[in-house]
Amino acid sequence: MNKPSPNLTIKDIAKLSGVSKSTVSRVINHDPMVKESTRNKVMAIVEQYQFTPSKSARAMRGYGNKVIGIIVTRLDSISENHAVRNMLPVFYANGYDPIIIESQFSPQKVEEHLTMLKEKQADGVVIFAFTGLNSSRLTFWQDKCVVIARPFSEYTCICYDDVGAVNKALTYLYQKHKKIGYIGITKQDQTTGELRYQAYTNFCHTHKLKPNAVLGKLSYYSGYELAESVLVDSPTAIICATDSIALGLNKFLSEKNINNIVVISIGSSELLKFLFTKTITVDLGFDKAGTYAANELLQILQSGSKPKIITVPSQILI
Repeated sequence: MNKPSPNLTIKDIAKLSGVSKSTVSRVINHDPMVKESTRNKVMAIVEQYQFTPSKSARAMRGYGNKVIGIIVTRLDSISENHAVRNMLPVFYANGYDPIIIESQFSPQKVEEHLTMLKEKQADGVVIFAFTGLNSSRLTFWQDKCVVIARPFSEYTCICYDDVGAVNKALTYLYQKHKKIGYIGITKQDQTTGELRYQAYTNFCHTHKLKPNAVLGKLSYYSGYELAESVLVDSPTAIICATDSIALGLNKFLSEKNINNIVVISIGSSELLKFLFTKTITVDLGFDKAGTYAANELLQILQSGSKPKIITVPSQILI
């Protein structure tokens, strides 16, 4: 094995690996979007020359690369992955190297990650917000930050049309269905949970429909486990608050050979449409949210801009 070289840089690793400097940075910073074959190629050179992440950080700053931190709630989130996938090309095209980190819905972890990014002299941050995250934790980043999924005053935020999406689904169903069930998230979650559930109950009240809602966790298993409860009232259609819940519900219906219930998912994923082609979806615009977030952050960093809230329009897909 070659001896460690204190002068080795990201540029050297890139040349030896046959990839770009930004790709090396993405591998070292554990970007989940990097192909496995590329990751293995770069890491083989890193290990051969005993090149460490701490050296990469110093080299990265020394060569003038610009850094953007992206704090997701969880790496396996379909919606957040869609958004991140559309951010990355924008950041790469403008010479920024993203560092993707997972908060696991922990305000403390967000604070730790932001401290780390501050120490690395990151240029800006995109944060996927969640219930329990207070905007006071973001004060240092106020003029170089974009928040996704929750509206914080004094910050530029990209929000989803939670209420409008549910109303679009209900308006479509109401033409033929009067017994519409709902499987959602507990109301402790202020957006995906409370806002979407409240939109459902408000519509039922306005149109004199009997509410039939069950609430649980944000997971496939929750959709599967809650299916039986919502079916007790014999709905002819069911709205699922997320595509994950829709996957679980559809699995239950398929196993029980129930094929006469219309399922609408708030949120569209390739997996859902591939496995259950009859499912109607409301596209919340995760892809657009990623593009909006990246462009807004670049504008903030390059010329400054006043805080704003951008609501991504939703679209029903039949």
